[in-house]
Amino acid sequence: MEKFNCKIANQIDLVHYLETLGHEPSKIKNQDYWYLSPLRNENTPSFKVNQKLNLWYDHGSGKGGNVVDFGIEYFRCTVSEFLQLLNGNSISSGISLSLKNENRQSSSLRIANEKKDNSLDKIIIVDVRTLENKQLMTYLDNRSISQEIARHHCKEVDFSLNNRKQTAIGFQNISGGYELRSEKFKGSSSPKDITFIDTQAKSVIVFEGFFDYLSYKMMNQKSVDLQTNFLILNSLSFFNKSLKLMEKHERVDLYLDRDAGGIKFTNQALQGGSIKYTDQSFLYDQKKDLNEWLNQEQQVKRGHSFRRSI
Repeated sequence: MEKFNCKIANQIDLVHYLETLGHEPSKIKNQDYWYLSPLRNENTPSFKVNQKLNLWYDHGSGKGGNVVDFGIEYFRCTVSEFLQLLNGNSISSGISLSLKNENRQSSSLRIANEKKDNSLDKIIIVDVRTLENKQLMTYLDNRSISQEIARHHCKEVDFSLNNRKQTAIGFQNISGGYELRSEKFKGSSSPKDITFIDTQAKSVIVFEGFFDYLSYKMMNQKSVDLQTNFLILNSLSFFNKSLKLMEKHERVDLYLDRDAGGIKFTNQALQGGSIKYTDQSFLYDQKKDLNEWLNQEQQVKRGHSFRRSI
């Protein structure tokens, strides 16, 4: 897929994009989708998206615009930073973003098929069970995660998407939705939310994705006295919304990705005036995330073991 520029970014279907960020409409009237504002706290939905025009307007703040305008407000970043986030796929969590294509079908046909298309696009969970699938186990091994660790924290999930059944590793969030991963699929079921593992500790470790959490568990298998809570964001879009939860702790260790989005939010926390926050991403400097670093370490160990055996 070609890289996102402003023109391409503004073709992203805003309704579908909001869904990937975990926001569902409170009501739908014709082409107008009404949400509780994703930009601020409110109890009455006043954030409107006109799907035909692909434009948004927040009646509470008086702001509105296109997809790029929304992105820089939502992530509190510059236009170039937002495009970097899109190109790095750290916002969309690997979900293919629907691009509007006026030449593909007429507006009337789009409206007629809207309800049908939306139901097909949704991930429907069919079954949840203990991890056993051999292909998923191979995928975990390729990412340096043991079966024991994975079985303890994840499930094997059957789901339907576009009338096609698939199986993936599932990591549940606090609202009952799942982050879904396999060698060929990366996405999430609704509702999308954070995962918080509460051990009643005074410190919390924050990860962007659950494979980083599993990597941390792999690295600390022998540390039986880990007195800490764990917060897995499952999307950077939940960082600001999770600040109140983080602030309840005396210490917050950040293990965010070493990309534009992760660095931005890490710096935002460090520069916020609180001494609670510590950037731990220096541990995997030059790598995108903790799992990538762990993968390299395991490959080096395997290489040393192979050389000793010959």
